Amino acid sequence: MSGSRTGFAEYVVARRPLMYRTAWVLCGDHHQAEDLVQHVLTRLYVAWPRVSRMDSVDGYARAMLVNANVDRLRRRREHTGLEGFDRAEREVDSDGVLDLRAAVAGLAPGQRRVIVLRHLWGLSVEETAATLGVTPGTVKSQSADGVRRLRALLAPQRGEEQGR
Repeated sequence: MSGSRTGFAEYVVARRPLMYRTAWVLCGDHHQAEDLVQHVLTRLYVAWPRVSRMDSVDGYARAMLVNANVDRLRRRREHTGLEGFDRAEREVDSDGVLDLRAAVAGLAPGQRRVIVLRHLWGLSVEETAATLGVTPGTVKSQSADGVRRLRALLAPQRGEEQGR
């Protein structure tokens, strides 16, 4: 892609839906996910002339998204008092989506990041490790623990569906 702003617009059209889905899985909230994507796209626009010459624009954007979410969580922990009262009602597509979102939200933050990068973005162990700045062994253990936890959290729902 060229360093022009036109290249940026093309990139956004192609990648924004995946960025939103990733942000939604990380945040668990439609409005926060939209805010996170807009924040990352604004920062990406400013850096576009430099970023567009990189080999992996997607990798850079993913790292920005994950890091922006970590920053959001840190800022949220610093505030006290009214946590949870400003959450907007969530639109849902199906019970399965709600169950999965709740299960992913129940994961530890490290497991959630690994699950999103490995299974939503389809990154390899090595790419995930590089994005998160951890070892491949950490990615493997976090992924295995996260999948095991998701299965445990989703098992009651699957059992109810099979009993119908």
